[in-house]
Amino acid sequence: MVTLYVGVVSLITLLFNYINYTFPDPLQYYSDPYSSGIPYAMASLIVLTPVLMVLMRIIRRNIASDPSRNDIWVRRWALFLTVFVAGATIVVDLIVLLTTFLSGEELTLAFLLKVLVVLLVAGAAFLHFLADLRGYWTSNASQARMVNWGVGVLVLVSILAGFVIVGTPQDARMYRLDQQKVNDLQSIQWQVVNFWQQKQAIPATLSELDDPLSGFVVPTDVQTGESYGYERTSNSSFRLCATFNMASRGGDMSVAEPYRYGGEQQNWSHEAGEVCFDRTIDPERYPPYTKPAF
Repeated sequence: MVTLYVGVVSLITLLFNYINYTFPDPLQYYSDPYSSGIPYAMASLIVLTPVLMVLMRIIRRNIASDPSRNDIWVRRWALFLTVFVAGATIVVDLIVLLTTFLSGEELTLAFLLKVLVVLLVAGAAFLHFLADLRGYWTSNASQARMVNWGVGVLVLVSILAGFVIVGTPQDARMYRLDQQKVNDLQSIQWQVVNFWQQKQAIPATLSELDDPLSGFVVPTDVQTGESYGYERTSNSSFRLCATFNMASRGGDMSVAEPYRYGGEQQNWSHEAGEVCFDRTIDPERYPPYTKPAF
């Protein structure tokens, strides 16, 4: 029962994450799916599903050899509890759906899919263990084995679907590397602006930004260890370049969404490969620092 409950929760969590990724909420910032609950849910299903299938097969074999085991109070209590929890989950799920509808709130596709996931999973558990209480699986051992294999296939498909929907863990690592590159470029950009405000000039090279007093050291590409591309294009503009592994994702607020900088809308959206970002400093928005008179 422990493996069953943890496995069911992991399956629902995994499917919810797929839905959140496929139909992102525009009011929420994008988060890397492999930094959320997906790895734990996948690992739980990979380990617990075979354990659950083996344990259920052992229990049914023991019951077949000694039918009195079917009426052990611990087993009956656990089955009744499972049926109750599954039934209560279905009722609560329907109440939430109707409450949302009657409140006039928007029934988004993501919300409806989540309700459907809970309804199907809880409904399947309810019917399966209700049949177990009535002894159906004991008298139909071949069908019980088919259900076991069906559950295993369902879990396998759910895990493989994640690699199709959100990409592989290697893809996620490449994306995190790209995120760090964007963070580095943002840091460099701010230091260039600060340099310009202090000296009214754009640095000729990135090495001029190194400051042992403030502790700032120009970051390098975390993946290759090489310096980022940089070019002074005028006395108030510059260009930053980096090589990215993947195209930025549209739901990533820190990368793809534009923001105001230097009087113009700037963004960090990029394609795969080398991408350069041209920046121009608006002196009205970022006026030079006033030098004290001595």
